[in-house]
Order: sequence, then structure tokens, then C-alpha cells
Amino acid sequence: MKDIKWIFVFFSISAVLAMCGIGVAVGRSSILGAIISIIALILIMGYGFKTKKKMREQGTL
Repeated sequence: MKDIKWIFVFFSISAVLAMCGIGVAVGRSSILGAIISIIALILIMGYGFKTKKKMREQGTL
């Protein structure tokens, strides 16, 4: 079994929860909730990609 990078597991679960938040907000007709969830998703995914690039450059990935 390969070494699991738990930080990426955390990022992926957080991104999925943000996507679910978008669905819940749309279902409840909450524009503010949808906007907050979209912003959270962008921030989580952006930070995840930034972390992956940093780890790749350091050779720890």
C-alpha cells in the first residue's frame, strides 16, 4: 500500500462538503449560502493545488 497523504484526503473531503453545501443552498433557495459554499470550494481547491505544487517542487510527493 502506498503512503497516504492525509492532507489531500482532508482537502478532497472538504471540497466534497463544499459541493454538498452548494446543493443544499440551492435546494433551500439560499443565494447567500450558495455563494459562501462556492467561495469555500474555490479556496479549498486552490489551496490544495498550491500545496500539491509546493510538495512536488520539494520532492515530497
